[in-house]
Amino acid sequence: MANIMRNADPPALLSCNLLLLFFIILFSFLPQTIALQYQVSKTFIFRIDSESKPSVFPTHYHWYTSEFADPTRILHLYDTVFHGFSAVLTHQQVASLGQHPSVLAVFEDRRRHLHTTRSPQFVGLRNQRGLWSETDYGSDVIIGVFDTGIWPERRSFSDSNLGPIPKRWKGVCESGVRFSPSNCNRKLIGARFFSKGHEASGTSFNDTVEFRSPRDADGHGTHTASTAAGRYVFEASMAGYAFGVAKGVAPKARLAMYKLCWKNSGCFDSDILAAFDAAVADGVDVISMSIGGGDGISSPYYLDPIAIGSYGAVSRGVFVSSSGGNDGPSGMSVTNLAPWLTTVGAGTIDRDFPAEVILGNGEPLKGKMYPLIYPGKSGVLTDSLCMENSLDPELVKGKIVVCDRGSSARVAKGLVVKKAGGVGMILANGISNGEGLVGDAHLLPACALGANFGDEIKEYINFSANPTATIDFKGTVVGIRPAPVVASFSARGPNGLSLEILKPDLTAPGVNILAAWTGGVGPSGLDSDTRRTEFNILSGTSMACPHVSGAAALLKSAHPDWSPAAIRSAMMTTATVFDNTNALMIDQATGNASTPYDFGAGHLNLALAMDPGLVYNITPHDYVTFLCAIGYGPRLIQVITGSPPNCPRRRPLPENLNYPSFVAVLPVSSSLLSKTFFRTVTNVGPPSAVYRVRVETQAEGVAVTVRPSQLVFSEAVKKRSFVVTVTADGRNLELGQAGAVFGSLSWTDGKHVVRSPMVVTQAQPL
Repeated sequence: MANIMRNADPPALLSCNLLLLFFIILFSFLPQTIALQYQVSKTFIFRIDSESKPSVFPTHYHWYTSEFADPTRILHLYDTVFHGFSAVLTHQQVASLGQHPSVLAVFEDRRRHLHTTRSPQFVGLRNQRGLWSETDYGSDVIIGVFDTGIWPERRSFSDSNLGPIPKRWKGVCESGVRFSPSNCNRKLIGARFFSKGHEASGTSFNDTVEFRSPRDADGHGTHTASTAAGRYVFEASMAGYAFGVAKGVAPKARLAMYKLCWKNSGCFDSDILAAFDAAVADGVDVISMSIGGGDGISSPYYLDPIAIGSYGAVSRGVFVSSSGGNDGPSGMSVTNLAPWLTTVGAGTIDRDFPAEVILGNGEPLKGKMYPLIYPGKSGVLTDSLCMENSLDPELVKGKIVVCDRGSSARVAKGLVVKKAGGVGMILANGISNGEGLVGDAHLLPACALGANFGDEIKEYINFSANPTATIDFKGTVVGIRPAPVVASFSARGPNGLSLEILKPDLTAPGVNILAAWTGGVGPSGLDSDTRRTEFNILSGTSMACPHVSGAAALLKSAHPDWSPAAIRSAMMTTATVFDNTNALMIDQATGNASTPYDFGAGHLNLALAMDPGLVYNITPHDYVTFLCAIGYGPRLIQVITGSPPNCPRRRPLPENLNYPSFVAVLPVSSSLLSKTFFRTVTNVGPPSAVYRVRVETQAEGVAVTVRPSQLVFSEAVKKRSFVVTVTADGRNLELGQAGAVFGSLSWTDGKHVVRSPMVVTQAQPL
């Protein structure tokens, strides 16, 4: 042993000397490296105080190009929801420009990601009656879709029997590769594309798989647009699945596509802001945006161009619906948190495409059984995940392969199995995905299993000398119970920026949704997929978001004078928290009862939303007061709103934003704790009405009082205010696994039930 140690000493000394030499070389180059990085050009977004433009300049463009950036460096000018510009500059130039007194804020451009037909009936819409009938299916409303573009030839975008384009429309149909103004019609009334931020990032275009135009090469945009407002299409299906009549939530609403997300490249903030600017100037009524950070981190509102752009839209009366993200079931994973955004989670519908895995250890079958293999038995992670080039064809050929979910796309795993000669795939969930399952357009016969069944199959393989299996596909099954169920992938609360604002706001159908598809790629989305289909089945909060966008279009058509907040309130206070077995919605990930952190106010129910009785309205001024309440100073608020605020002398409380939910954030203490809320409701039902309060709580030691307990409305009195006080005994307060206790507050007049979720939690004051 001594000899081994002595022989090891010189190399160790040599390693130390080499390490010292390495650091000397590293530090000698470090100043040069920093200097080089300082000179690298990137895209930055500048928020400018538009009121400070010197009168000598005829336009803001002249001002920007004279004092801030060379015209060739400017990508976008913003002048509607946001005042400023984006430009490609070095850090040194940005540091200098940041000192200009008219520059309110500078953001480095950031990449965002997409959060990737029976569903209209499942949310309460019926032919010839209710909201569809009352609004002529939303024919006078314009939905702007921020996404990957559109395939305009699909039947879902036919303008048959539609009236003229609304006169207020100011948008255009831009030309580009395989797209011209003739591709627009009375249904698809506008189409633009935004690529300057994308191109300036250094991300190269692959012109063999992408179109420099509003045409959709990815499929996501075509799917979301038709989910929101697709026309009736008979004999629709995806390879025979979900056969029937496909239609969007607002079948006669007009569509405008704003392509700002690019195949395999994401969506850049500078392009997103440009789309907000254009859409509001064009005259859209609703913006549908299935885009978000997806990195588990939410930026403060004043550093988030989506929050800033959407504020500009909402303050001008445009409803903005956004997906909450697909990072569930982890807590505090929800994104798009600004209180002026309507944030949507995903639930199931009562239609499914089940399949059974039949193992060789059961009753003998007449059908053929196939050898069954689990590559992860080797202990190599890439094998268990069926990653590219991980499978040995000699071991896989002719067999059904069990692959673990994660690290690569589900359909990509199937392609790996097929290339290796496998005849089928079983995709097994891990603990993080629990029992949540979604359908995919695989390239070979495949079945998805929850974590428990996946473990059972792996155990069978481990302890069987000759494991075999087959997959029995059951086709399309309608009437699934229970439904809706909160999707396991749907991002969850609490709100990571403002605990007092419950997010998501509500859930909508987002699992196995059939909608139109691009002709540019197969239904798996893989470049090697040569299949082409008019429709596809996708899952994600991306699919839930356009359901709410279409719903907002219908409500806007029925109530043109309602604000975006009133529309959201109508959807939230009429949402259901029960499934079709009359039990509380369950969480797909765990099988346990779900909570408002999972579903917000509940699952969209348009059978009731047109006539909610009361609404909680919020004005732009109220949002400014909320920003004052969370401690933002005048300059930070102006970054968001564009105008200097007048914050009250006495700092307001964030929980008093007139939101249709209540989150009592109590300090961590053993004493008696309380929180008071002030709310105002507006009567939008019969002018003479009396509403009485009903409170439900699930926790011992929590008391809720409401004053007054009765609200009386008349022709002369449209609004009434009330005070809610939540009291808890810190010694006996048990918050449970979610870190909160839950309940609800409802106002009812015998016909309407205006329900708001309640959350009681504790946090240390900052």
